[in-house]
Amino acid sequence: MAAQRTIADQILISLSQRLRMDVTDIKPEYSLRHDLRLDSADSIELVFALEEMFDLDVPDEDFRKWTTVSEVIGYVEARLHAA
Repeated sequence: MAAQRTIADQILISLSQRLRMDVTDIKPEYSLRHDLRLDSADSIELVFALEEMFDLDVPDEDFRKWTTVSEVIGYVEARLHAA
């Protein structure tokens, strides 16, 4: 039986697929804008993907605060553990 993927793993895989990068090349400390080159449209697509993947509703004011991959991971983990 395959091991359960962590929230962080799922987010990193989603980013790697979206950005066409190897998942091992995406580090939690990376800036979404500067290191990964996400523009506003990419950010919105990421939010939609996270909402679908984790059955969340992410308010605009929340995702606009994200600057790094680790902030995205931390946000999703906190929201899922609060539920």
